[in-house]
Amino acid sequence: MTIYRVAVEAPLASLFDYAPPPGSGEVTPAPGSRLLVPFGRGRRVGILVEIATETEQDPAALKAVERVLDPGPLLMPADLALIRWAAGYYQQPLGEALFAALPVRLRDPTALLDDRIAGVAASSAGLAANLAALGRAPKQRQLLGLLQASPAGASLALLADRLGDCRATLRALRAKGLIVDCRLERQDGAPVGVQAVSPDPHPPNDEQSLAVTAVGGAFGRFQAFLLDGITGSGKTEVYIRLIQRLIAAGRQALVVVPEIGLTPQLRERFRRRVSGPIAVLHSALTPSERERNWHLAARGEATLVLGTRSAIFTPLPRLALVVVDEEHDPSLKQQEGFRYSARDLAVRRAQLADCPVVLGTATPSLETLHNARTQRYAWLRLTKRAGQAQPPAISLLDIRGQPLRAGLSSVLRRHMQAEIAAGNQVLLFLNRRGYAPVFTCHGCGWVGGCRHCDARLTLHLRQKRLWCHHCDWSQPLPIRCPECQGLDLRMLGQGTQRLEDELRPLFPGVSIARIDRDSTRRKGELARLFDAAQRGEIQILLGTQMLAKGHDFPGVTLVGILDLDQSLYASDFRAPERTAQLIVQVAGRAGRADRSGRVVIQTRHPEHPLLQSLLKDGYGGFAEAALAERRAAELPPFSYLVLARADAPDEAQPLDFLRQARDLGDGLGEPRVQLLGPVPAPMGRRAGRHRAQLLVQCAERPLLQRFLGQWTAALRRLPKRRGLRWSLDVDPQDML
Repeated sequence: MTIYRVAVEAPLASLFDYAPPPGSGEVTPAPGSRLLVPFGRGRRVGILVEIATETEQDPAALKAVERVLDPGPLLMPADLALIRWAAGYYQQPLGEALFAALPVRLRDPTALLDDRIAGVAASSAGLAANLAALGRAPKQRQLLGLLQASPAGASLALLADRLGDCRATLRALRAKGLIVDCRLERQDGAPVGVQAVSPDPHPPNDEQSLAVTAVGGAFGRFQAFLLDGITGSGKTEVYIRLIQRLIAAGRQALVVVPEIGLTPQLRERFRRRVSGPIAVLHSALTPSERERNWHLAARGEATLVLGTRSAIFTPLPRLALVVVDEEHDPSLKQQEGFRYSARDLAVRRAQLADCPVVLGTATPSLETLHNARTQRYAWLRLTKRAGQAQPPAISLLDIRGQPLRAGLSSVLRRHMQAEIAAGNQVLLFLNRRGYAPVFTCHGCGWVGGCRHCDARLTLHLRQKRLWCHHCDWSQPLPIRCPECQGLDLRMLGQGTQRLEDELRPLFPGVSIARIDRDSTRRKGELARLFDAAQRGEIQILLGTQMLAKGHDFPGVTLVGILDLDQSLYASDFRAPERTAQLIVQVAGRAGRADRSGRVVIQTRHPEHPLLQSLLKDGYGGFAEAALAERRAAELPPFSYLVLARADAPDEAQPLDFLRQARDLGDGLGEPRVQLLGPVPAPMGRRAGRHRAQLLVQCAERPLLQRFLGQWTAALRRLPKRRGLRWSLDVDPQDML
């Protein structure tokens, strides 16, 4: 008996047994293949997980697989092993985890993309054409000459590389009947038009050489490394030299970054220095682009994969190195659906692949720092900036009682004017989108709030709307107060849009660019702004934390950090760590080349211990003190947390469910596992649903995992409640 054990994309923990498809004979697909299976009253795409010889069901009652969708498996045994481990560790249904690892198109019963390259060929008339007849059209003559020399055709990528933008030329030749469109087979997996590799610009310094030697010595076996390098110390140069070595040996590398905004600059640096195709994977690509790059990696043709957190699941048959850049960044944790940490899975993937993993950052997370201190990770330090660059001078500016214009003190404005006059660039950091965070009535005290969330609406003045940044609901800007009908409506506080508007009259004739989620919605706009900044075309850069992460702005000599005080007193136990990391990362944008840099932090709390610690002892000193506090409080990394969340339209239902969940957990009789709560979530209502949470804490990870396995199974046996949703977040990064 042959039984196909199949996972489907559904919140169900079990696999489903099916009979082979009719007429399959002795041909059995390999695990990792997509199947079309009957499910309930319809059909679904499933993934074959294993072949079994027996079933707990009645064999005669098993439904048969309708058909195998692909000629071969999309996920290899190593890929299945990683995803099965992740599903178990994060207590997620295997089907949801497997389908989260596939490109969007492949989650439906669609055929694989035609992976041949788009190109053109000379028609019979074009092959016979006399090029002299195109004497008045030199570009047409040049393009047709290329095609006559390549009768099989040439890719559009090659033509663009050789001739630049030639779309008008192609249209003209098509109209004359001299060329025809065609599809070309890939040769050796390399797309035509890969840029020639540039020579190494300068030799690495001693610290970089030691890091390359240490990681290179671990090729072929598992070893985790923390590459702890101050901003501007050349961590990317270490990545490049390691990748060059392994590609020369015929292997592949995976580089994971926390934000889409980091991919254009990194891709360009890799493209200039690394041979072979680079596959880029992130959510801003079209589904076809993403699938095409995914296949390029899975077939082993891409020598380097660069992507955001979901790229950690990309099949790579010749994987020899995993790099996680900005490993401290919370964006590496998936917060919805299949909740996983790409950083932690990178370590597990390297273990399974017997290869090194490098976690790079200027501000290590306390978990990673603890692993380095206890020698679970090898600790590599880069303490000097590359070239002649020096770390910036950081100062606190007490703005209590000072008049501000555009949120800037007179001291900071003078510094800005001096740097701009010297031909340098200025970066202003304000971690708040929109025009103003509060819109209120001065007469009665009404404050614009979201109908669906326990949150205030943010004023977006250009759109004349009040917007909720949590559920995306918005409403037109009222002319009168909805409560008292008064006209004295005022905006309080400052967002990046207001800062931009108020800067222009203060700095007339100065080029200003705002970089936040609102200004970069259009595809390609973020890369365009970064390119303009690097060319020196923008004199004042302002924006949110999109500016703080890993970008190199060689002309920036002054960084102003505005209105960060609210994060100094946040309730989340990770808030001090996140604030310190953010300050150091933003400060690191100053003085990256041969120009000295200065950082000014405006604050109303200059005596705050976190700020004083950063100034006196740097991030390392702050982190040591923070680890001591975490140890005393028995918080991660000295214990392990799980957050059980529940939400429903009814206010009482989430708390009732979590009380029942706590009773089930207490009934398992494990005193070393603490269950705290349940309590309403810090934001009790979001998107029209009431939310509550229950915290699980344990000092031993294996014990916690055993407890979760039993507890989750018991929770899934509870009767379903209409409208209620619940989830477990293992190693939560966001306590909201």
